[in-house]
Amino acid sequence: MRELLDYRAEFPILEHTTYLINHSLAAMPRRAEERLAEYARMWGERGIRSWGEGWWTTPMDVGDQVGRIVGAPAGSTVMHQNVAIAEAVALSCFLPPDARRNRVVYERANFPSVRYLYQAQPELEVVVCEDDEAIVDAIDERTLLVPISHVLFKIAEIQDVEPIVRRAHEVGAHVILDCYQSAGIVPLDLTALDVDFAVGGSVKWLCGGPGNGWLYVRPDLAERLTPTYTGWQAHETPFAFEEEMRFATGAARFLTGTPNVPAHFAATPGYDLIEEIGVDRIRANSLRQTQLLIDLADRAGFEVRSPRAPERRGGTVTIDVPDFPAVHRELAERQILCDFRPDAGIRLGPHYYTSDDELRHVVEQVEEILATGAHERHLGVLAEH
Repeated sequence: MRELLDYRAEFPILEHTTYLINHSLAAMPRRAEERLAEYARMWGERGIRSWGEGWWTTPMDVGDQVGRIVGAPAGSTVMHQNVAIAEAVALSCFLPPDARRNRVVYERANFPSVRYLYQAQPELEVVVCEDDEAIVDAIDERTLLVPISHVLFKIAEIQDVEPIVRRAHEVGAHVILDCYQSAGIVPLDLTALDVDFAVGGSVKWLCGGPGNGWLYVRPDLAERLTPTYTGWQAHETPFAFEEEMRFATGAARFLTGTPNVPAHFAATPGYDLIEEIGVDRIRANSLRQTQLLIDLADRAGFEVRSPRAPERRGGTVTIDVPDFPAVHRELAERQILCDFRPDAGIRLGPHYYTSDDELRHVVEQVEEILATGAHERHLGVLAEH
């Protein structure tokens, strides 16, 4: 078994940066470039024949690989461009809603992209809750959908999903679980959780790059629901070019138009590494390193905004320091890549290829920046924006 730090050689950017922004855009695996070259070679040498030699089925084939990582059976997960599209496809199964069941119970701390989607539907009433316990209390017979995040993006808090799913199913509502901040870093078993849908993407912990959103549909639901946001790849025989729609079986009926083939080619090296190492092993290392970050932040006197309880903590530690946007800018100039979120602080997201010394280095640098006032030269620039 390879040591985790042996995998550093798989990621070129680690040669010249301290990379702690894996919760936003994980480092690119070296083999992603090779896979993109393979795609270009197929296009250049095989041309139109490439569709029949693997291109056409990439949304299903790559979706099955994601499914293995998140505990979904084969044929239940398909690829889309991003989560907004994946969630829009799921939502389209329920539009227009029955006027007696038109509520979407939503958590304020969710990533806002899909909130925009629900707010844009005039037939829906969006009920915004403050935490996972409030979601359970808000679900009733008027609830249609419950879109929740497995891990909240600002502070990396793991939500208590099971009571939400149980309550939603008691009243006939459906749960859409956003796994963007958990897939690849927190073990997932979508089958055991019994969620109706799950969505996610690959730019974060899965190391799969942009253009690789995914949608899981519980197999029994996939045979009963009819999406209205659809396209020719969802047809049972798309190359028959029939005038009327006949949906494919399984999650394939939740596809839309022509697939994003180069993105799918780029994604698989990251997924391969996740499967090789195993999410359980990645999680154990993540818990150890996030605890180290918390301990370092405590010693430095920085406020930790992420959960301290390991069972509620995702892969990121958010620390609140004075003038954190300016501190972040100074860190970037020192080749330490992280990010920040308003009303939260600086987000530090180590992955399995991160060394403990890098974690010590970033906290030492934040201490030094604040002690010397090195960040103050950025304050004026930031104020202008």
